[in-house]
Amino acid sequence: MKLSLILAPYDSGHYHVGFGQGPEALISGGIVEALALNGHDVAVEDIGQIGESPRREIATGFAVCRAVSIKADAAVSEGRFPIVLAGNCLSAIGAVAGEAADSIVWVDQHGDINTPETSIHGFLDGMALAVAIGLCWKPLAASIPDFRPLNPARCMLVDARDLDPPEKRLLESLPIIRAAVRDAPGEVGKLKAAGVSRTHLHLDLDVHDPDTLQVNRYAAPGGPNPDQLRQMACGIARSIPVVGLTLTAYDPAFDAKAEVPPVVGRLLIDFLAALERI
Repeated sequence: MKLSLILAPYDSGHYHVGFGQGPEALISGGIVEALALNGHDVAVEDIGQIGESPRREIATGFAVCRAVSIKADAAVSEGRFPIVLAGNCLSAIGAVAGEAADSIVWVDQHGDINTPETSIHGFLDGMALAVAIGLCWKPLAASIPDFRPLNPARCMLVDARDLDPPEKRLLESLPIIRAAVRDAPGEVGKLKAAGVSRTHLHLDLDVHDPDTLQVNRYAAPGGPNPDQLRQMACGIARSIPVVGLTLTAYDPAFDAKAEVPPVVGRLLIDFLAALERI
């Protein structure tokens, strides 16, 4: 398969800091070589340093989304499957826009569905899914090329075991599909019933159980092990048309033994194999 690995190495507006070091660490950890050995044609695209004010989280975050959208659109136009390696989850909004996805499977220990009105911490990345469905930051979201808010009924939120009280109340009022990792492939029928044809799969790597794989300092107890997450991703790939993938939130400072890159490499190899069988 022809692939485009799109690197968006930012964390809260900062370039190559914290989670922003994750994309390069994954590349250095050998995922390009692993994919090539399995027959894939891999192009690596780095969005580079974006914006005039790199320390302004909100402005830079949406500038990154715009750059990711352009790169993802170019990949699709060239017949390449876009895989975004990003620091922050907000970058997935750019991928969804560039791929013209009409649905999303959002796999994360967090809900990422706060808004400025509900957020306890004011963390922009905790609003990423809310942006995707048009709940907040509407003018900035509209600046992303080809962005269109997704229908909440065409969204599946998987795991989300660490929710703020306002997020829980908001989710109760929305038709977003909720699922555990083990059940997610079986719940895809609900997305199909909503008429979806182009799904984006978003994997925040801190969904992993930190007792089996530590990817950053925020991981809460519980969650799937790497085998379970890989099996879920493959099940999604076999069940619904997936047009792009994001992988986020890896901070190599919390991975002293460099265990994450080979786990991600195996996940990608098996996921793409499942995708090619459709």
